[in-house]
Amino acid sequence: MSKLTKNQKIAYAKVEAGKAYKLPEAAALLKEITFTKFDASVDIDVRLGVDPRKANQMVRGVVTLPHGTGKTVRVLVLCTP
Repeated sequence: MSKLTKNQKIAYAKVEAGKAYKLPEAAALLKEITFTKFDASVDIDVRLGVDPRKANQMVRGVVTLPHGTGKTVRVLVLCTP
């Protein structure tokens, strides 16, 4: 196993092992202990306790990003007059 860097040791010291953090608290902790020089992403897994095989328990949704995806949409229409 590789050795821990100074920043990793500081980050591990701030996190309590086995503790379940609430979402706002976890987000604040992530912002505090990050040491990357780029825009990192965070993945969240949520257990909803539903059975996806049952039609009345399907979970679907749409998320609108605040600044879009950065792609411009172009539409080309070819028609005869």
